[in-house]
Amino acid sequence: MEKFKLTEQDRATLQSKVTTKLRDLILKGEFKMGDRLTQEEWAQKLGVSRMPLREALRQLEVEGLVRMEPRKGAIVTPISIEDIEEIYRLRQMLEGEVAVQSLPFLEEEDIKELEYLYEKMLNLKDSESDMELYMKLNKEFHQIIIEASPGRRIKGFIHTLWQGVPQYTPSLLANHLSDSHEEHRLMVKYIKEKNAIKLREVMEKHINRTKENLIRMINKN
Repeated sequence: MEKFKLTEQDRATLQSKVTTKLRDLILKGEFKMGDRLTQEEWAQKLGVSRMPLREALRQLEVEGLVRMEPRKGAIVTPISIEDIEEIYRLRQMLEGEVAVQSLPFLEEEDIKELEYLYEKMLNLKDSESDMELYMKLNKEFHQIIIEASPGRRIKGFIHTLWQGVPQYTPSLLANHLSDSHEEHRLMVKYIKEKNAIKLREVMEKHINRTKENLIRMINKN
């Protein structure tokens, strides 16, 4: 039971920490399909009250990692490799396209913000605390590019795909940051150069590499 305990420092951002802890356990194969997560048991294991645990389970339900059932509680529904293949294949197509659509609409202020976020990410390490900040900055970086597109429907599709695993994968992958930093640098470069072909290419590579790393991690576990 001790291996699941959160430290006092962890409790600073309790709901986020509980969600991250349970998500990592699910994605790393600690549970089987159909396992039940009872609030009383896991509140005790993590050393928290039931409120942050309840909110964490609601978030994991949105992500498709648990299913809430009456009188049974949270039932684990681990994401499959087939799910990952589909999600990331769609992300490659849609985010490569939306980057091209956004290119004429990204203004100087947007580019400065992308450069600022890139510089902040560049200073982060592969520690747990830095990875939480990285996930936030990474999402902001990609959202600037996505939101500049005039395509309302394509943005809606991408938003749906981002609800689950994609935005959290950096926290699961070892040695992820160096490749990601280089790809973000190139995205900024090609946006400044208005090079749509190269921008689409690096965006698709960025997403595909994450997919392959995630599948390797799941197979290993």
